[in-house]
Amino acid sequence: MSAQKLILDYVFEHEAKIPQHVYLTQPTGGGAARDYTWAQIMNEARRVAAHLKSMGLSPGDRIGMLSKNCAHFFIGELAIWLGGFTTVAIFPTEGEATIRFVMEHSEAKVLLVGKLDNYAAQAPGVPAGVKLISMPMGPKGVGESWDDIVAKTAPLEGKVQRAPTDLAMIIYTSGSTGQPKGVMHSFERITRAAEGMRDRIEFKAGDRALSYLPLAHVFERAYIECVSMLVGGGQIFFAESLDTFLADLKRARPTLFISVPRLWLKFQQGVFSKMPPARLEFLLKIPILGKRVGKKVLTGLGLDAVRLAGSGSAPIPGELISWYRRLGLRLLEGYAMTEDFAFSHLSSDEHNEPGYVGVPYKGVEVKLSEEGEVLIKSPGCMVGYYKRPDLDAESFTEDGFFRTGDKGERKPSGLLKITGRVKELFKTAKGKYVSPAPIENKLNEQPLIELSCVSGVGQPAAYALIILAESIRKQGLDAATKERVEKELAAWLADVNKGLSGYEQLQMFVIVNEPWTIENGLLTPTMKLKRAKIEASVADKLEGWYANKKPVIWA
Repeated sequence: MSAQKLILDYVFEHEAKIPQHVYLTQPTGGGAARDYTWAQIMNEARRVAAHLKSMGLSPGDRIGMLSKNCAHFFIGELAIWLGGFTTVAIFPTEGEATIRFVMEHSEAKVLLVGKLDNYAAQAPGVPAGVKLISMPMGPKGVGESWDDIVAKTAPLEGKVQRAPTDLAMIIYTSGSTGQPKGVMHSFERITRAAEGMRDRIEFKAGDRALSYLPLAHVFERAYIECVSMLVGGGQIFFAESLDTFLADLKRARPTLFISVPRLWLKFQQGVFSKMPPARLEFLLKIPILGKRVGKKVLTGLGLDAVRLAGSGSAPIPGELISWYRRLGLRLLEGYAMTEDFAFSHLSSDEHNEPGYVGVPYKGVEVKLSEEGEVLIKSPGCMVGYYKRPDLDAESFTEDGFFRTGDKGERKPSGLLKITGRVKELFKTAKGKYVSPAPIENKLNEQPLIELSCVSGVGQPAAYALIILAESIRKQGLDAATKERVEKELAAWLADVNKGLSGYEQLQMFVIVNEPWTIENGLLTPTMKLKRAKIEASVADKLEGWYANKKPVIWA
């Protein structure tokens, strides 16, 4: 294999060798779905690429894409690459201010508008002068129609060559703090990273995956889109909506499945709403019957055909991984970031342990700074931050390692444990630093808890804000239920505190009424906590809560 083989070279091979292979399957409503072969995909991508080239753009110009996951996200990206341009994908849940910032900062000349929930509210964020193209499943009457372009434009011919150093994409971070940063990735680096992922997870022809995590985020973009483009002979399915997710999952019957900790937790809580945890654990321990029960649970989740499942994007409680493995699911945790194109660490059958995020991929170098910060040098490393040479200088050590901002510990085998974020550490009045992430991981093992946020800057002790599990919220909180919840959470608080140092121990749980969501701005599009906003939302109530002295308080 030539060292310079790039992702488009793989795509051209699929177009020539397996043109009738169904690569993408898109739900179209009412339980129906449309299949797209490589021949159909490339026909549309080549025609739209030719149209983009006719618009007077310069090579390397940025083209925005605002869309939920769908077949035409993949096809749109291919059209952008074939045309000689750079993709700037925007999270489909972003509001007008962020859309405007990303479009203006990237200087995108065109925006492909795809499947969205409420484009009318987002449209004011599109800067004047940007040319719009509405993709299939996108809003009607917005700019030029993709279908019209395909119908009237001759396809771009030949095997377009992009230089290894050409920018394939700028990925804007979801912005848990401050403005999003534009992370630049070249064709060479995304290809090398995707090849490494393909080999490690053994993604091969015949494998199936469901694309539902945001494609604007590096996790889904790398593991699902780019890796599958290299393989060619796999099949990618899409989810129609949240309401149809289970049906979409069962249609796909994925052999490979990735998710984020919050969704793994919600899947578990859905199981617990139908069967008490203690009874399920009892059944799983019975020889022979336990395997059947585990298989039945996985079938109910649509995961019975999965040979490899992964969790990433944020820390996952070790007990949650162990629970899925007891069901018979081969769930492995990984660790990476936008800046290394998700090519950093992944657990393996030989090297895995709940609470650890795995071992480095082949070619990835790792070390810890004197302060315990994880430093990484990866083949998937970004070219840099777009228009931010100041950040580039801050983000790398003199010998070229990227400063991740995560604190960690390593075993001799290379297994890495993330112990918190350097910038998330805070001091209580006791004067010692508290790392919230490991404590939150422990708290979230309790089935009553969906999410938690540990804080307490300058306070007498740390505390935790708690979002109750959806199953509890839905059944209603009458007096008897509240009493039971308080009793169980008070016992859990005492249990957790036993495992913490004195300065880390929590004074109280505060149960929050309104769930944290992407829509209310308290979670990022990848479901990470926006800590500063969460803390600010309760700042005026803290004094009263601390004065209350109860272990469990209702906000």
